[in-house]
Amino acid sequence: MEGAIMSGCASSHVNNDGVYLFDARGVAKRFRHAAIFGALDALHPGETMRFTNDHNPLPLLAQLGARYGHAIEVSYVANQVSGVVIDFRRQ
Repeated sequence: MEGAIMSGCASSHVNNDGVYLFDARGVAKRFRHAAIFGALDALHPGETMRFTNDHNPLPLLAQLGARYGHAIEVSYVANQVSGVVIDFRRQ
């Protein structure tokens, strides 16, 4: 999975590693941030959401920092021209 950009529509399920998958590319742009915040709010401490998007979401990351502070750890899995994969881990 590392370095790969998954394709497909919006999804949210758990992979074999217990990581919740969230593919934002199938979510209408006007609803993306609300859907992402809702998914992150649903995580329990220690859980991870693997986020896939068609671009590097710098404005979203700034909003996450303002909203969650250090309660969400951000780790890039892949950062390519075709899109990004980021792990968000709830602290």
